[in-house]
Order: sequence, then structure tokens, then C-alpha cells
Amino acid sequence: MRSVRHLTGVALGAGALALTGLAFAPAALAVTPQTATASYSCGLYGGGEATLTAAQDGTSATITLTSAEITTPVNVAQDTVNATLTMARAGGGTIAFTGQKNPAMTAGGGVTVGPLSGTVASGDSLDAYNGNMKMTIFGVTVTCTADGPQVPGPFVFD
Repeated sequence: MRSVRHLTGVALGAGALALTGLAFAPAALAVTPQTATASYSCGLYGGGEATLTAAQDGTSATITLTSAEITTPVNVAQDTVNATLTMARAGGGTIAFTGQKNPAMTAGGGVTVGPLSGTVASGDSLDAYNGNMKMTIFGVTVTCTADGPQVPGPFVFD
């Protein structure tokens, strides 16, 4: 009987420690919204609506751009597009998200680049408008500029 009481006490103590650890654990960081859309003009290369998907892990963040309307004129192999997505920061300045990550894309198909990596600070509010997307494919750089603010609004990082 005595060992049952001892084991019950140990179990209750372990449970209390676990709950205390949860109470003091740091909150998960998140960007809001996680998905937004923006319209881009790419000059001779066309343009259209793109979906931007953001994620955050501390001060590291990623953004992936996907568009069925912005297309590639040639077949593109996986991880061969060198891309820089520049986002305008509320209050001034910009933050660049860079990388060479993309799926294989067929001629005439939509464009996907990312996840592109960047560094953010808590409270950063970033919008595609007044920024741009540069993609270098086979040595040719295509620059796309956002035609207006992203919808539903800027990405705000924790």
C-alpha cells in the first residue's frame, strides 16, 4: 500500500512538472496571413496573379511564389531558377528572400519558386507592392513588379 502511495505521488509530481514546463514554453511564432495574392507585371514576359505563401521560424522566414498566370516559355529543370523576391517593409526599406528552389516546370506552364529564405524581425510588416520578383533562368533575368498591394494584406511576422 505504501508503494502505491509513493508511485501516485511521483506520478502527480511528474504531471505538475510537465504542466509547468508547458506554461513557460515559448509560444510558436507565426506569420499572418500565411497566404496572400499579388498581381505582377513581367514586361515582355507577361504577368498575372501569384499566390505568396509565407512561413516563419524565429527570425528565419520563407516565401514561396506560385502562379498559373505567370508562365515559363521553356522547360526548366528542378532547382535551376535563381530567384530574389523583394518585399517592401512598412515604415521603409525592403527585405529580400532569395534561393534557387523550384520544381521542374514545362514550357507554357505556371511558375513556382521557393521556398525563398529571408530574415525578419518581430513586427515586420511586408508587402509585395513596391517590391519585385527577379528570376534568372538560363542567364536571362526576368523582373516582375507588383501592380498593387497584396490581398488580404501584408505579411506580419511575430
